[in-house]
Order: sequence, then structure tokens, then C-alpha cells
Amino acid sequence: MSRFAERLEAVRDRVRATGRDLEEITIVAVTKGRPLGENRVQEALPKLDALPEAEWHLVGHLQSNKVRQVAGRFRLIQSLDSVRLAELLAEREGGQRVLLEVNVSREPAKKGVVPEDAVAVARQIGDLLPLEGLMGLGPQSADPEPAFRELAELRQRCQDASGRALPILSMGMSGDFEAACRAGSTMLRLGRVLFENPVP
Repeated sequence: MSRFAERLEAVRDRVRATGRDLEEITIVAVTKGRPLGENRVQEALPKLDALPEAEWHLVGHLQSNKVRQVAGRFRLIQSLDSVRLAELLAEREGGQRVLLEVNVSREPAKKGVVPEDAVAVARQIGDLLPLEGLMGLGPQSADPEPAFRELAELRQRCQDASGRALPILSMGMSGDFEAACRAGSTMLRLGRVLFENPVP
């Protein structure tokens, strides 16, 4: 078994230990500067061409000047954080599937709409593009589970307000994915635990 396969199986064991069914959760492998994927647009595009059979997600911040390059190239853009970006994407690729990024940890250095605006912004984005759910990052210096639970509640409020199903709740990274699973995550974005850490 390869090192990657061993690490992936270890992650699956840890997900099972939270009481979640693996069938309910998608694991997205995320890397920076490696040949399997990328959260930076300029490094991701050559890899899309090299591995067209892979299902690619953009998880890093999307700048307006990169919209032309990414529209229609990714299975899912997870980091949409404004109506203006949604408008620019819709002009180029109306079928681009997206998630709304919410700064649920309320940390100034992080991107995303503030939780108080999430319902209104989600409704506007959903009128422009196929909105499939919400994405968020846990706080760096506190228990992430309350923030993740807030994001799960926000997703429900967005669904209720818009009348649209939002099946994806993308939250949980290498350092906090177990808390995210307990809070209801349906998609994990894992890098270090799959590619660098020794198997637990």
C-alpha cells in the first residue's frame, strides 16, 4: 500500500471514530506547490490540463482578475465570497458550481462574508450560479467546533430562505477535521495529513 493510501485510510478511521458514515463525506485532497492539486490559480491551471480526468476544486481565494482563467475549469469553486465575483463568473460561465465562503471564525485575516450577511448573499449568488453550499475555516486559536456548528446552522437558514437545497458543507482541514465531522461537515479539505504527516 502506498504512503498516500495508508494516510487516507488513517483519515477514514478517524472520521469513523467521530460516528460519521464515510458515505456522507467527500474528502478533497489539497496541496500547495505539489503536482496533485493547488489552491493558487496560477499553479492550478497547468495541472488541470495535465490531469483532465481529475475532479478539480478551487479552494483558495479567487481574485476578480482571475475569473476569466477559472470560469468553467473547476468542478467546484469553494471560495466565492462576494456577489460581484458571482456576477463576473456568471457572465463567463453560468453553470459554474460554487460554494459561498463564510468567515465563520470572524478572524480579520480570513476571507469570506461575515455570518450576518450569509443568508442575503447566498440568495443573491443562488440567483446567478448553481450554489451548492457553504465553506468555512475554523478558528486557529480556539475550539473550532462551535464555529463549525454555526456554519451548519447558517446553511440550514440559507436553505430555508432560498428554498434551494444546499447539500455541501465544506469545513474541516488537517488540524480540525474531526471537530468538523462532529458538527456535520459533508466535505473535508485535507492536505498535510494526507501528504506530509506520518500515519497516526
